[in-house]
Amino acid sequence: MDKKQSRLRRGRQTRAKIAELKVNRLAVHRTNLHIYAAIISPDAKVLASASTAEAEVRAALAGQSGKGGNVAAATLIGKRVAEMALKAGIAEVAFDRSGFRYHGRVKAVAEAAREAGLKF
Repeated sequence: MDKKQSRLRRGRQTRAKIAELKVNRLAVHRTNLHIYAAIISPDAKVLASASTAEAEVRAALAGQSGKGGNVAAATLIGKRVAEMALKAGIAEVAFDRSGFRYHGRVKAVAEAAREAGLKF
């Protein structure tokens, strides 16, 4: 089993538990260049999403080095997705880290979303 398969296996375990609870989840995915976050309902509909691939976010990060692949960008994404969720009337979610370790950019998204008012 390689690194990616191990991560996907861990992610499946987390999603199974969240599906059992029937709550909205904040799913995070990261690549070397970008970070993506989405609020997904129990029936698999995307309610809110944000990523560093969006034109508005890229413009906001234009002056920084590393652009989408750093903690500052992840913090911005966490705030944006939390604001969108609160506008849509979602106050509480379960955090789905998709098998990624809870540190660095993944942690930055979670902490920024909490600070913006989302409850985990």
